Amino acid sequence: MKKTTSTPLWRNRKVVPIISQIIFVLIVGIVIAFMVRNVISGLEQIGLVLGLDYLNLKASFPIAESIISYTPDDPYTRALLVGLLNTLKVSVFGIILATIIGVIVGVARLSNNWLVSKVATVYVEVFRNTPLLVQIFIWNFAVFLPMPKIQDAISVGPFYFSNRGASIPWFTLQDNTLIWLVILIFLIAGSIILFKKLTKVSIESGKSTYPFISSVGLIVIGTIIIYIILGNGPLGFSVPVFNGNSFEGGTSLSIGFMSVLAALTIYTSTYISEIVRAGIMGVPKGQTEAAKALGFKSHTALRLIIFPQAIRIIIPPLTSQYLNLIKNSSLAMAVAYQDIVGIGNTIINQTGHTLETLLIVISVYLLFSLTTSLLMNIFNKKFQLVER
Repeated sequence: MKKTTSTPLWRNRKVVPIISQIIFVLIVGIVIAFMVRNVISGLEQIGLVLGLDYLNLKASFPIAESIISYTPDDPYTRALLVGLLNTLKVSVFGIILATIIGVIVGVARLSNNWLVSKVATVYVEVFRNTPLLVQIFIWNFAVFLPMPKIQDAISVGPFYFSNRGASIPWFTLQDNTLIWLVILIFLIAGSIILFKKLTKVSIESGKSTYPFISSVGLIVIGTIIIYIILGNGPLGFSVPVFNGNSFEGGTSLSIGFMSVLAALTIYTSTYISEIVRAGIMGVPKGQTEAAKALGFKSHTALRLIIFPQAIRIIIPPLTSQYLNLIKNSSLAMAVAYQDIVGIGNTIINQTGHTLETLLIVISVYLLFSLTTSLLMNIFNKKFQLVER
């Protein structure tokens, strides 16, 4: 009878990878434990205890620009919340503006018009190859700070620009804003349901039921009826008025915010434009030729046939650019815009709690990045081809 010899553990192809991973995890755990122990020991030597109790202390420093109410008497938690919202504000507006400009420039680079194409190319090559921090400094020190004093502010309609920043018209909340919000949510949900039902009926019967017009009409008619009942809209509108020393009404944008927003928007839009251009060029040429054969004009074919297909190519790299914009907003402290990094740095200087504050800042950017990735992945799935 032939004896079967068992394979030693160190040569077993199933066991060796498991053992290797366990050893790797143990080594990483030991290194982390060693580092944490050193950090705690170092903090104890300078009289600091690792913890978050310091966040309840009074901040004692002003913040020039804040979406929510804030005073120096508020705790550090309130100051960090202000910084988080400031980072969110510049990131959201930056993403929206960079996307709009990027799409326009990307399409312009493919234009048959020689001048339009070359201007778009120069725009991309110049701003894409200039460091972002340099662009922030240029906007701050060469464009916005040299503007005239507030008494001689440049006015463009209801918009005013001076070396203190910009004052622009803005929306204000009404007493019934919350009621409006609830009603609008129901109207939008109803219009989506109506659109799907009418589309289904149109497909089954072969007759046009005008689903888009009907769903939009439901929102418009519902909004008009609610406006008549409530007597006013969901939001008011405030226009800035100069009172001799400052502007009252509207909203104010600081020099730091405008510098960071302009630089982030332009810098990121150059990369988005190249993504858009590559996405459009990635659509098979047969689609363009088929559209022309059917009599579509170039802009109509791009809007209805080419661009919807290019979206599938554009979204994944576009997500990376959104994440880069959010992380690049941390350069705002270079021009004294008080985002989460700038406020975190002030807290570190006042309290000495470097590790805890940096972990909070890292967590904020991690939260923003994961949320952006989640939303873009959901959006991406809507445009993916469903294989049968």
